[in-house]
This record gives sequence, structure tokens and C-alpha cells, in this order.
Amino acid sequence: MRIGKRLILCDEYILCEQVDYVEVVDILYKVCYKCRALNEQDICSFAFLLWDEGICRGMCHGDYFNTFWMSGLTCYVSSLITREEDRGKGYGVALLDHAKELAKQRGCKAITLDSGLPRTGAHGFYEHYGFEKSCYGFELMI
Repeated sequence: MRIGKRLILCDEYILCEQVDYVEVVDILYKVCYKCRALNEQDICSFAFLLWDEGICRGMCHGDYFNTFWMSGLTCYVSSLITREEDRGKGYGVALLDHAKELAKQRGCKAITLDSGLPRTGAHGFYEHYGFEKSCYGFELMI
């Protein structure tokens, strides 16, 4: 198992109602490599892939930002994705471990993430990893 080379995202957002895992990995590659040269001096985002046996098993990306409520720099994991057939094999833990290491290197005080209400399996995974439920999330479509 190896974590792919650290990749950098820019302020481009890809909005999709539904995409499959292969499409997500393809999109991540395109966005990361396109934006890498633009962001080398201002690294406020991260993205990386996890490979095992020549197969991309998962990906993670997020941002770093300052908060008042957490009193400092925070790492926000906006995507943590593993292939459904690879869940329970340690890939999610490896991805979060790497995100946590990157956050520590940046001097972050905490890692935060959101998870949709119906994703109870993911909630159990996050709690088992050590995350605590800390707030309700709200969104306003515009």
C-alpha cells in the first residue's frame, strides 16, 4: 500500500449530482495536475490517492483554514472515498492517517469533516477512528 504523490488542488470546484468511483479518480487526476503548477506557492488544499497492487483504492482531499471556534488552523477533509469492495481493509484508516500527518505538519489544531445523515456506516467508521460528533451541518441551496 502506498500513498500517491501529494497533489494540490486549486479553487476549482466540480459539481456533480452523481459520479462513480472511476469518474472521481479521473476528475481528481485532471484537476490536481492542471492546478499543481498554479498552487505550489500557496498550498491551502491537499489531495492524494492510495494505491495498492497497482489499483487506486481510495482518495482524500480537503483544505486548511483558520477558525475562531477551534482557535486556529483546521484541516477540513472534504472527500474521503474508498472503493466499496475495499471497505474494511484498512484503506480508509491509511487515508485518514496520511491526512492527519499532513495536518500536523501544517500546525493544525484539529481535523473536521462532514458526513451525510444516511451514511451510518461511514459515521461508525469515523467514530471508531476517534472523531466525535460536534455539530449539526446546514446547507442552503442557491
